[in-house]
Amino acid sequence: MVDKDWGEPDLTPSERVFAANTLEVLAMRAGDVEHPVGAIPSEATARCQLRFVVGTDVCDVAGVLRGHLHDRGFAGVEVEVGPVRPATRLDPRSPWVAWVQRSVELTTGAPATLLPNLGGTLPNDAFADILGLPTLWLPHSHPACRQHAPDEHLLVGVAREGLAVMAGVFWDLGESGGPV
Repeated sequence: MVDKDWGEPDLTPSERVFAANTLEVLAMRAGDVEHPVGAIPSEATARCQLRFVVGTDVCDVAGVLRGHLHDRGFAGVEVEVGPVRPATRLDPRSPWVAWVQRSVELTTGAPATLLPNLGGTLPNDAFADILGLPTLWLPHSHPACRQHAPDEHLLVGVAREGLAVMAGVFWDLGESGGPV
């Protein structure tokens, strides 16, 4: 569940997660913790993560961020951007989407939730854009698992279901060949 105060207020919770770029501050440092003074520190550093959606031009992320900050009075902020990968999305109307969704539902006996895209940062573009392969992501997780957090965890039942889902998809693919 998305926190009601997270993200742009004019977007729905789903739009905040799947249809909008977000910039999160992962860590920051300002001033001298050992010798603090009652003044604005002369220097600060922040490590951020930009999560972006399909259609975002990733070729000049640093320039766009610099321009955004400059236009708001922060011309002195330096921006460095690490490796960037474009976000990908398989058309939800693809025959593979329907096929995999049916396979998952047959295996689990429950409706499968379809999310339309995967945000950037993973090298999925190598498969989707360069090799032209239809890619689907089947997460084996739950909202409270705190993925990538210090207390990340996976419940045994969720892990078993994930293994069953993948075994079912591969079994069904071997039986039918899927939409080749």
